[in-house]
Amino acid sequence: MRKWTVGAICAALCLGVVLADSTGAFHRVRTQFFGSSGGNANDINRQFCCGGTLGSLVTQGGVQYILSNNHVLARVDKAVAGEDITQPGLIDNGCSVATVVADFSQAVPLGTQNVDAALAQLRTGQMDPGGKILDIGVPCATPGTPRVGLAVAKSGRTTGCQTGTIGSINTNVNVQYQRGCGKGKKFVIGYTNQVVINSTTFSAGGDSGSLIVSGSCSPTGSETNGDNAPIALLFAGSSTSTVGNPIQDVVSALGISFVGTSTCSAPLAAAATVFGREPLQNDLDFATMIKDRHAPDMMRNPEVIGVGVGVTENDPGKVALVVYIDSTRPIQSRVPTEVDGVPVKIVRTDPFVAY
Repeated sequence: MRKWTVGAICAALCLGVVLADSTGAFHRVRTQFFGSSGGNANDINRQFCCGGTLGSLVTQGGVQYILSNNHVLARVDKAVAGEDITQPGLIDNGCSVATVVADFSQAVPLGTQNVDAALAQLRTGQMDPGGKILDIGVPCATPGTPRVGLAVAKSGRTTGCQTGTIGSINTNVNVQYQRGCGKGKKFVIGYTNQVVINSTTFSAGGDSGSLIVSGSCSPTGSETNGDNAPIALLFAGSSTSTVGNPIQDVVSALGISFVGTSTCSAPLAAAATVFGREPLQNDLDFATMIKDRHAPDMMRNPEVIGVGVGVTENDPGKVALVVYIDSTRPIQSRVPTEVDGVPVKIVRTDPFVAY
């Protein structure tokens, strides 16, 4: 989650200073489209205000809702039903309430169902009822399945629309949260079977809540791309990687359906073209079994903050265990080069934090 000091934002806005990367400029102003700045109107204290991304439009029982994260809409499990959700968020409006576009409705309690997800009921006329996402268009109504090497895109408050490829799936990760906006006790939640995009540019703080879709960005937000299948819900990251909840887990936890088009092509075939070829499913299944067997022990080492299934550095068809190492900690134990015959690929990064 992106946070700003109250005084700094006011001063910067009064001086007309652009504080963030220009790639997300149109995502931080008032718009009716998703993939834009937003958050809970109560996510503020005397020092900071916070916000994230209003990622996409879904339905539950015939009612339209905005889908984002618990830590964006629900203030880390503290919100009550009916709290105002604004667009843009407090962080992009001088820590003042902008247009109220929705009312907080429900969140999956953190640490209970392996997702960081929440809903806010859309107010009539305040956001696009067709579900268009800035620079992406209308997503597919049918979710896709994460695959190693799959080309993906996301549209978010801070970095705008960015593309990348899935570096690991079925990933166990430890993610750091903070109880309050920019203050309060920090704590860690462990997640399993997450999707990780290994890229230094894919996301940054404030992009939490973005919908990760298959395919690429469209400068016009074209709805004819055909490759916009929902893949994951962005909720955390580091300087090198982005973490998302597999979208089917989010759908199951909240009982939702995506507002989108039913005329999508088969986007998952693109995975083979990104790396030239892709690993065999039998090899992925075997590596996942090995990961499930050994990840708990591996992650008892404090420097190991994630273990997933991906491919080796030099052979995109060869499966590997991807081990994420916290580069800010001293190495206390040696990471093996292979586990039960499966090669190990090491990604050095800093701690995963809720964005």
